Amino acid sequence: MSEIATPGQLRMSYWRWAMFTVPAIVLLGSLSGLLSNSGYGNRWFAALDLPAITPPGWVFATVWPLLYVCLGLSLAMVLHARGAKGRGFALLLFFVQLAANFAWSPLFFGAHQVTTGLYLIIFILMVAVATALAFAPIRKAAAWLLAPYILWLGFAALLNFQIDARNPNAEALVPAAASTQIG
Repeated sequence: MSEIATPGQLRMSYWRWAMFTVPAIVLLGSLSGLLSNSGYGNRWFAALDLPAITPPGWVFATVWPLLYVCLGLSLAMVLHARGAKGRGFALLLFFVQLAANFAWSPLFFGAHQVTTGLYLIIFILMVAVATALAFAPIRKAAAWLLAPYILWLGFAALLNFQIDARNPNAEALVPAAASTQIG
């Protein structure tokens, strides 16, 4: 027997995806930042010459979880759109930018690679824009949920650029967390 799902059943299916994707992305993003000692508590970051546009720590602590919630909801919409043309490629783009996003904090805060971090955030921004463009024909709302993330990535890239310009020897300020000194 072949029955078409009711609108209520379809909504429940979306929310089942969201109940997995939102906490997973928030948790993985938070772990990435926590394990790389990101933020103002990092001795190396505190030693940098930060530009005036650098927000206070509470802004980062508020914005990133909200952006991760938007990413999780966006992903759930596209995962829910089974059979949609271009869905596989759109999901591939999403996961590429997400993996790169999770790699940025360990690269920047853990390894103190400011210039490489700048290149990575530009890459993340480009792939996030491509992801939004790929999501749009599948679910317009999923693409729009990526807009705040894309805007924040643009700001973060500008901030990363200014930190790089103001700190040409940033890698040498404080030993990287990954390095060991045997005396």
